[in-house]
Amino acid sequence: MGRQATRRYGRRVDSKKSPRDKWITVYGRKPVLEALHDPKLSVAKVVLADNATGGSMQEILRAAEKYGTPVERATASRVKWLAGNGKHDQGVVADVNAPRMTPLEEFVRARGKRPTNVFLLDGVTNPGNVGMILRTATGAGFDGVILPRAGTPHVGPLVIKASAGVAFQAPIVNTSSAKAAVDLLRTAGYHVYGLSARSRDSLFKAELAPRAVYVLGGETNGITVSTDSDLQIPLHAGVESLNVAVAAAIVAFEVTNR
Repeated sequence: MGRQATRRYGRRVDSKKSPRDKWITVYGRKPVLEALHDPKLSVAKVVLADNATGGSMQEILRAAEKYGTPVERATASRVKWLAGNGKHDQGVVADVNAPRMTPLEEFVRARGKRPTNVFLLDGVTNPGNVGMILRTATGAGFDGVILPRAGTPHVGPLVIKASAGVAFQAPIVNTSSAKAAVDLLRTAGYHVYGLSARSRDSLFKAELAPRAVYVLGGETNGITVSTDSDLQIPLHAGVESLNVAVAAAIVAFEVTNR
């Protein structure tokens, strides 16, 4: 009864948000079944394809009934569209409540003038890196990780796996593009830092702004947005750069350790 009430309460609280700012969509029979049975998660609804059959589907239906989770039927093509993946949905998707997910405008308004540290992913396309960044930022106590819809992978099974499940509780902040995020945050008084090996200013020695955006450039093109200043992570023995998720971990714990 407790889990069922939690699920329903979570849906009412977030009713004014867009669906894409409330839920992380999980697809595939095993991931959906695991989400239904996970006591830490709140599943808003399950959508099954009309042609989906098999014992695993019956397990999903029984679990949904047990926890009071609504089940909808849809065409197979609709389920594929909802999953955003035409090969691996297996005829089922589930919307899992993400309580800390929010649109950027609402995030900025809620933070006000308080000290705030966020990451902005600028073209980080590898789901494994995105998942590890979400895990690290959440563990370090960062206030948000901005995931632009343009150029950043959907928070799906690969991202969730790389985050070891933390993605559901991560402070994900949604926006349309990295440029739009920088424009809004700069107007709101945030200082925009880029990470660059060419900078002469060390992350460990720089005086950091109390409200700051740390831009993590993509694996291929690096940082594409304008920054206010750049910081370097000092490296030795001819090492030129670090994996973006490793760099994020160093920044996150250095900043929060201040």
